[in-house]
Amino acid sequence: MNLGTLKTACAAHGLFVMGHLSDDENTLVLIGADAGFWDAFTQNAEFKDGMKNPIDRYSKRVIEGMADGAVTHFPSDGPPYDPFIAWALKSGRFWQSPTGMMVHDTAGLMISIRGAIRLPQTIAASHAPKTSPCDSCETRPCVTACPVGALNAVSFYDVPKCKAYLDTPAGGDCMDRGCMARCACPVSQTFNRPDAQSAFHMKAFNPNK
Repeated sequence: MNLGTLKTACAAHGLFVMGHLSDDENTLVLIGADAGFWDAFTQNAEFKDGMKNPIDRYSKRVIEGMADGAVTHFPSDGPPYDPFIAWALKSGRFWQSPTGMMVHDTAGLMISIRGAIRLPQTIAASHAPKTSPCDSCETRPCVTACPVGALNAVSFYDVPKCKAYLDTPAGGDCMDRGCMARCACPVSQTFNRPDAQSAFHMKAFNPNK
């Protein structure tokens, strides 16, 4: 399997290659949810069977099938958990945004890394942008978009504050459309992730709402 073949295989399942990093012996390919992920996922048994962790199960089945015996890694496996954030930042296509969350050159803040495949070959670095898209973003709307200031670059994500807001009537828009900071990112807005997918993730994040 080469990178081009893998990219084609990913597209059939609403996935795409978000980046890769190589050493002297192999290449770790990071695979994430593309704009077509929701349409692909909702047509499959994992979405319909009512069992727990449907997106994780779908991702594992599909990515392991594409790997064809190659070593796979998944963010949901652990503890111990694989260092997906470190891998992403080393790929040259992810950066830390002003919110503290990672930003991707084409997905913006709508990042959903579903897994990784370790190919037994070295692949040259992609011709990805060398600087974060945030560097050329003049207004940085993500910084002020969170209504309770739960996200910033100088302190940890305030999960209790976020969830407390989501539990109020005012938090309904975030629950239905997704995190306002993610949605405010200009790059995220070009990625065209459906509101239904964002709502699904928000329900998993705050299941009691």
